[in-house]
Amino acid sequence: MTTFLTTMTAAAATGRTDAAGRTAARLAILTAALLAAPTFAAEQIKVVERPVGETTIDLAAKGDSVGDMLVFANTVFDAANKVQVGTDQGYCIRTVVGKSWECFWTLTLKAGQITIEGPFSDTGDSIFAVTGGTGKYAGAKGSMKLHPRDATPTGYDFTYDLL
Repeated sequence: MTTFLTTMTAAAATGRTDAAGRTAARLAILTAALLAAPTFAAEQIKVVERPVGETTIDLAAKGDSVGDMLVFANTVFDAANKVQVGTDQGYCIRTVVGKSWECFWTLTLKAGQITIEGPFSDTGDSIFAVTGGTGKYAGAKGSMKLHPRDATPTGYDFTYDLL
């Protein structure tokens, strides 16, 4: 942005409003926009979570009720569900009985961590917001789609679309 302002000030001071001056101003705007872009490239990460380390804490009325908490720490595997590539941990608060939770968790991989939050549906797919990260994923933004692998579910496909 400083380059743009400098170019525009110089153009105004010299009275330069010809095509060359306008082109220089456009290039300054483009340069400022590129410098403001995130420091990582767009990336898609596909992993499988095996939900074996979960506990539901009954905090409100007995049984499934608004305010109950689900806490977890699970292993995460590659897209083929063969090789462990990391872990995840977090918590969810029951918001709509029998329907949904509001969740926050962290995926930890070798290159860094990615945090997400959003609503988790008891059935079907859920979409979460990527809220940040560390290491390679510092400043991460984007979304994560959670897809149950089967009716039980014995696992979830996570697709992280990072911007």
